[in-house]
Amino acid sequence: MRLTILGMTAHDSRPEQAKKLADIDWSTLGFSYIRTDLRYLAHWKDGEWDAGTLTEDNQIHLAEGSTALHYGQQCFEGLKAYRCADGSINLFRPDQNAARMRMSCRRLLMPELSDEQFIDACLQVVRANEHFLPPYGTGGSLYLRPFVIGVGDNIGVRTAPEFIFSVFCVPVGPYFKGGLTPTNFITSDYDRAAPHGTGAAKVGGNYAASLLPGYEAKKRDFADVIYLDPATHTTIEEAGAANFFAITQDGQKFVTPQSPSILPSITKYSLLWLAEHRLGLEVEEGDIRIDELGKFSEAGACGTAAVITPIGGIQHGDDFHVFYSESEPGPVTRRLYDELVGIQYGDKEAPEGWIVKV
Repeated sequence: MRLTILGMTAHDSRPEQAKKLADIDWSTLGFSYIRTDLRYLAHWKDGEWDAGTLTEDNQIHLAEGSTALHYGQQCFEGLKAYRCADGSINLFRPDQNAARMRMSCRRLLMPELSDEQFIDACLQVVRANEHFLPPYGTGGSLYLRPFVIGVGDNIGVRTAPEFIFSVFCVPVGPYFKGGLTPTNFITSDYDRAAPHGTGAAKVGGNYAASLLPGYEAKKRDFADVIYLDPATHTTIEEAGAANFFAITQDGQKFVTPQSPSILPSITKYSLLWLAEHRLGLEVEEGDIRIDELGKFSEAGACGTAAVITPIGGIQHGDDFHVFYSESEPGPVTRRLYDELVGIQYGDKEAPEGWIVKV
C-alpha cells in the first residue's frame, strides 16, 4: 500500500494485521507518559537533515555544551491521531503543526523541516505504534510530540552546530480530569511571556516560566492560571498552557484574545472556523478585559491537549466570576466540542484538508 500526502509518497510499513492493542485500561487513561515502542529520530549536520529513522531507544545522548540545555534553543509541537468507528486512523491538521514548527524554528535560528518530512515522521510513528492508539469510543487518542533541539559541542551564546528532530507518541485521555466538566481558574501576577518575546513560538522556556504560577494555582484548588497581558495586566491572554475563548451573553459571538505574545493554537483557529461556518456565530479576535467578564455567558480553554475545557469561573482578586455553570458546560461550548471531536474521530464531515488518513 502507498500513501500520497501533500505531494509526498510514503510506504505503509504496517504489518498486514496490526498488533493487538496494548494492555492498557483505556477507561482510566490520563495525560501522562507511557513508553511506546518506536520513535522517529533525524539529525541536522553540515547544512541538511538526514533521512531519519525509527528507533526503540527513548533516551537521547547529548553533548554537554548543547544549546538546548544552556540557552533554551528548542521547540516542540503537539498533535493527535484518532481511531475512527471503521477502524481507520485520522491525523488532525498536521500541516498546521508543521507550519507552526517552522515559525518556532525561525524565531530560534534553527533549521526548518518541510511539511513532507514532518508529516512523514508523524505517520511513521503512528503506524509503528498503532496498537497503543485507544479504541474508538473510549475518548482516548494517540498524542504525538515532535521536537527540535540544538545539540553538539558548544559554549558560546550562538546557534547550535547540530540539531535533532524527533517524534514520539503517548496514548492519552483527557488533559484535565473530568473531560468536558468545567474547571475554575485564577488570574496570576506572573507573566507567561514578554511583549515582543517568544510567546507566539512553541518553545520550552514559555512553559518553564508557567510551572510556578501553575503550581501555586493548584495549591489553591484551581485548575491553572489565567495569564493577563504583560504590558497592562488588564486583558486575558492565555489559560494555563491553552488558549482562551468566550461566548457573549446573547450566545451569538465567539471571542478569543488577540496578541503577538499568544501561541497561535491550531485548535483555537479550528474553533473560530467552526463557530462561524458550522454554528453561524459571529467571530472576533480582540481584547477580553478581565474587568468585563460579565459580558460573557460561557468561557473555555482550548488546545491539542485540552481539546476544550469549559471554564466554570475565574478568580480575580477578591472577585469570583461564574460563567454558565461550575458543573455543566454551556450549550455553545458543548456544540463546539461535539463538532470538533466529531471531525477528529471521523463522525462528522471535515473541512477540506483537515484530516490526513494514516
